[in-house]
Amino acid sequence: MKASHWFNSFIVLLVLILTVDFRHGIYYARADAGGTGFVQTTATKFVINGKPFYLNGFNAYWMMMFASDNSTRSKVTDAFREASKYGMNIARTWAFNDGDYKPLQNSPGSYNEDVFKGLDFVVAEANKYGIHLILSLANNFKDFGGKDKYVQWAKQRGRNLSKEDDFFTDSVVKKYYKNHIKAVLTRINTITGVAYKDDPIIFAWELMNEPRCPSDPSGANLQNWVKEMAAHVKSIDNYHLLEIGLEGFYGESMPEKKQYNPNSYSIGTDFISNNQIPEVDFATIHIYPEQWLPSTNSSEEAQLGFVDKWIEAHTMDCNSVLKKPLVIGEFGKSFKLPGYSLEKRNEYFQRIYKAIYSSARNGGSCDGGLFWQLLSLGMDNMGDGYQVVLEQSPSTASVIAQQSRLLSSLT
Repeated sequence: MKASHWFNSFIVLLVLILTVDFRHGIYYARADAGGTGFVQTTATKFVINGKPFYLNGFNAYWMMMFASDNSTRSKVTDAFREASKYGMNIARTWAFNDGDYKPLQNSPGSYNEDVFKGLDFVVAEANKYGIHLILSLANNFKDFGGKDKYVQWAKQRGRNLSKEDDFFTDSVVKKYYKNHIKAVLTRINTITGVAYKDDPIIFAWELMNEPRCPSDPSGANLQNWVKEMAAHVKSIDNYHLLEIGLEGFYGESMPEKKQYNPNSYSIGTDFISNNQIPEVDFATIHIYPEQWLPSTNSSEEAQLGFVDKWIEAHTMDCNSVLKKPLVIGEFGKSFKLPGYSLEKRNEYFQRIYKAIYSSARNGGSCDGGLFWQLLSLGMDNMGDGYQVVLEQSPSTASVIAQQSRLLSSLT
């Protein structure tokens, strides 16, 4: 167990204060100073209240946006209810929308309270259904604003910036982002009355969805940014876990590992050195062979071979080099792919779930996975090809439920 977590757990014997919403009969737990109820790490394992904790869950980036509109809010509840029915215990969603449609952050430091209340609702419903949250704080891509929006804001205020990767180095942009971190972490939930940084239902903060800095293939700029921002997060909240949001691409710290990168990717990230930063509690990878592999090597057999090697390489590195847990933060299979079938999707999920369970059962570092993405009934317009609607896919739901049971048997 990390020294800071051991110290906090040993010194602070906590009593949970229960905040009761009598209108709904829901109890919201707040840990007075962190510790009890919070997920922590010990070597390559997650633990909660001293017991092992394995992850089986989903991505649903859309939750805050839908929760901020009364006409669509029920879709959030539906998603949590269905996920809970099949034993899922973790969800990953956005805690950002920067200057885009229904923005959370209209401009630097200016927030849309109705949208923030939508995020409050997401956190409250997660509490209600016992599903932990990974909250991502920014986007690498232009969807929902992304790092480019921060750079544009700075340019509008006189900064001489030329590229979106200036997000990682410009002092003004970094200040904007740090302020957003503080705004989210210190937010007092209008439903539960609990500050986000004090709510154990939040599993972890994520610095950015899939950070990339291709303008600096050396990886130095992103490495320095992660160091600075990870320290900033921990200065505000030292009880929740923190991860970066990486896809898993290797860099210059161990160049021999770059052979595992698909299509010779070199995008300024370094799975090893980025995750060796002390404030980073666990590592993540994403898996999209159909997007990453060159078209000349994109047979289904080649893709599955890549998946196996990708998981194995990163699990071994987390076992022996990083000595931290590993989470497969995104994986999925799109029905838009040639040759797609529901059976192939189920087999693909089972393949990844088997790797996770085998690692967990044998004491390895790969402790869970989250598929992309979960939708509720009636959300057809949000489909991207990867969506899973549990009510419409009972065979996939059964595969997910089986993984939940297997991981639960290990605790």
